Amino acid sequence: MTDSVTADVPTIHLDPMGSDHHGEAARMRELGPVVRVILPGDVAVWAVTTHELLAQLVTNPLVSKDWRNWNKIQSGEITDEWPLVGMIKVTNMVTSDGDTHQRLRRPVTRTFTRGRVEDLRPRLEENVTRLLDALPSHASPDGVVDLRQHFAYPVPMNMICELFAVPVEWRQRLRELVESIFLTNVTPEEVVATQRERHEMLNRLVELRRAERGTDLTSALIELGEQGEETLTQEELIDTIWLFLTAGHETTLSLIVNGVRALLTHPSQRELAMNGDAATWNAVVEETLRWDAPIGNFPARYPLEDIEIAGVPIARGEAILAPYSGVGRDSAHHGQTADQFDITRPPTKHLAFGGGPHVCLGAHLARLEANVALPMLFERYPDLSLAVPAEDLVPVPSFFSNSAAALPVRLS
Repeated sequence: MTDSVTADVPTIHLDPMGSDHHGEAARMRELGPVVRVILPGDVAVWAVTTHELLAQLVTNPLVSKDWRNWNKIQSGEITDEWPLVGMIKVTNMVTSDGDTHQRLRRPVTRTFTRGRVEDLRPRLEENVTRLLDALPSHASPDGVVDLRQHFAYPVPMNMICELFAVPVEWRQRLRELVESIFLTNVTPEEVVATQRERHEMLNRLVELRRAERGTDLTSALIELGEQGEETLTQEELIDTIWLFLTAGHETTLSLIVNGVRALLTHPSQRELAMNGDAATWNAVVEETLRWDAPIGNFPARYPLEDIEIAGVPIARGEAILAPYSGVGRDSAHHGQTADQFDITRPPTKHLAFGGGPHVCLGAHLARLEANVALPMLFERYPDLSLAVPAEDLVPVPSFFSNSAAALPVRLS
């Protein structure tokens, strides 16, 4: 492999505070189809910047999802104190390949079915109604409500916790632990403490469900293992549950926030949605996923042998980021109006839920939750408005999560 080609590849330092996801992604696209990215701790990785290259990457059998193949972990350069380690070193289907990936994925596909998710609709609608009823009680003296805190967050968190039978009294602390792993400005001590506490909490959850079974997914995964059909180790089991507790609410939380923000800042699109039907609201959800995907830059993939992407040689074991929100505005795939939010856009394939064998298993739940929550919100509060200028909304301090840290609104 030629060092001269690699040396000519542009380099960009990702902002760990995620202060301008889409501006940063646009700059990456301008730099070229493949760029060198610097993460916190001066850790250098790669990123592709186009929809086409990312779609090829996520389906390439020569590129692994297993963090054990990252040469910086193998060499000891990445330790358990690195701020981003909580997003990397887990043992579940997301970070595995081949037969191991299928073995870890099968128990979830057998228990987390589309039918089971659709059966949640009445409970979801009940949950959303209760949260909408309570919104006025959360208003500050000037009438402002943080819609992220009091609506977008509890809609998916309540549902995923019910699915996995997480005790109610644990949920606030669980939320704090989940949020901490998506942040990229935490200290090494916080990283270690979070990893330890989340292991302890999930081990306790598994033991509770072993002792007292229910119709929840934790119990179902335990029972499959005991029947010898789909056996997971204790570590694999708790990391699989952790995957769903994190991805199972974080992406939908951001999807709801981003969908509301998009409609409130695009009056004509909002009018179309409010005068439309279920198909129109589905178009709102899909356009939000394309235009403002919940996940910004997701780690990571590691070539199992030396490869070449768009003429750039990438060595075995190097890490490659997936910029999901960035490629959603790639004009080469989505047309010259890719930067515009347009729910009448002819459907085009987006990568907000990934692709290939690792495509997100929770996509159908996220879509259901957003397709219920958004129309019910705007039907209940048709005069909903932002309480601050859109440019004053503060992003989540993360280059993983692409959303606003708060969404202050007035209900009427």
